[in-house]
Amino acid sequence: MPHSNTATFIISRLVLSPRALSSINIFGIRSLLIFGSALFTSITAQAIDEEFISYDQNEIAIVNVTLIDGTGVAPKPRQTVLMKSGRIDAIGSSADIRPSASAQIIDAAGKTLIPGLVMMHEHMFYPMGNAHYTEMLYSFPRLYLAGGATTVRTAGTTAPYGDLNLRDAINTGKTMGPDIDVTAPYLNGPGLPILKIKSLRDAQDAKNMMQYWDREGVTSYKAYMHIHQDELAQVVASAHQRNRKVTGHLCSITYQEAAELGIDNLEHGFFAATDFVKNKKKNECPSSELHQSLLNLDIGSPEVNALIKVLVDKNVALTSTLTVFETFTQGRPKAYPLALEALIPQVREQYESQWQKIAEQENPTWPIVFKKMMHLEKKFVEAGGILMAGTDPTGYGGVIAGFSNQRQIELLVEAGFSIEHAIKIATLNGATFLERDNKVGSIEVGKQADLVLIDGELTNDTKAIRNMAVVFKDGVGYNVSKIVQKTKSVVGLH
Repeated sequence: MPHSNTATFIISRLVLSPRALSSINIFGIRSLLIFGSALFTSITAQAIDEEFISYDQNEIAIVNVTLIDGTGVAPKPRQTVLMKSGRIDAIGSSADIRPSASAQIIDAAGKTLIPGLVMMHEHMFYPMGNAHYTEMLYSFPRLYLAGGATTVRTAGTTAPYGDLNLRDAINTGKTMGPDIDVTAPYLNGPGLPILKIKSLRDAQDAKNMMQYWDREGVTSYKAYMHIHQDELAQVVASAHQRNRKVTGHLCSITYQEAAELGIDNLEHGFFAATDFVKNKKKNECPSSELHQSLLNLDIGSPEVNALIKVLVDKNVALTSTLTVFETFTQGRPKAYPLALEALIPQVREQYESQWQKIAEQENPTWPIVFKKMMHLEKKFVEAGGILMAGTDPTGYGGVIAGFSNQRQIELLVEAGFSIEHAIKIATLNGATFLERDNKVGSIEVGKQADLVLIDGELTNDTKAIRNMAVVFKDGVGYNVSKIVQKTKSVVGLH
């Protein structure tokens, strides 16, 4: 979720319009919700619908493709990648590798192959206005997969059993979607007006909560905006005892304080850093002052350099979520047209209305802050920091699963990263943090065949990232176009 200043804006402004509400028959909503629930139950009770699968052969060879392998090395033209039994079996020049006669050949001349994305700030819920979030357990896993994400971390949940059961359903082949690293419910202090989020009573309460969710099967933890320092210290200690990691979208605690307490990861780049708020009080979230402090910030100042050094020295990774903050920035484009087609009419109207209000603002400050935070992420990496990628489908609805994964890569390139470095940030860096880099995150022999085939040369045109044709997960190739077509006018329903 975006920082508290943004959250306050969302909570106070974003509700379904009266016209939209008046157009909805309550019995129609109830019927649709019942239908959506029944449909999800039906899908998860069966094998994946074969209509979405383009390739399922034991041996598949992608030939003549431009390869961006996720390690950060320069793209390689005219490559062949051979998959066998769901694994990457061989990689090399198409002139040197000869697939067997039984292999399914995909001639990918003029196309680009990248690893399956490993996205580190995703959710299975979508904002419906008035601080209300609804789970999209049918549409989001499909759209994430269609958007190239073969592994995601939920980075917070309002329906933990939904996420856990969805993860297990995907793992057992009952439905399709990315592999999911499930984060426990938010570990937050009092002060957030979202009814689905618990407020911690004290450090012992945090420990008890973590013990419970660890037994239920979560694999990550997230500290949230109003947590206190003693509570975060307990969270970090308890997680590390279990060989788990902790991320945080913080406000009451500064980045430096969190780093000193041993946190592993911080969300939203530097957008949530309260380190530069004048006279900040311990354990208090200065929500009304955060944005102004970033607006006034000199990103070349000694204070900024000192904070970056602490984060690098303490090995604290940052997750870039430029996508969600772009939605609050005047002069930025709307969500992709195909993304908007995925929304039910009521939430599309909600999004477009708010986007228009932002476009008409006088003397906007977000464009200044947005550019500064882009530059800070680049500066952090140049200093040796570990940057990962996520999208955060919150805000007022412009960040939509799958499509936003692609947009995040475009924004990383806009921030100054080469395309091969942007792909590494969105693949291998996340896999390494999750300790899954021996299986996923890059295109290397022996790894799981999680690959994305793109129509077009990504090295020449970053926007080609939107033209994903086939996403391979465990060597099974899913038809992106068919998945997208089947999820039109679904987001906001289920």
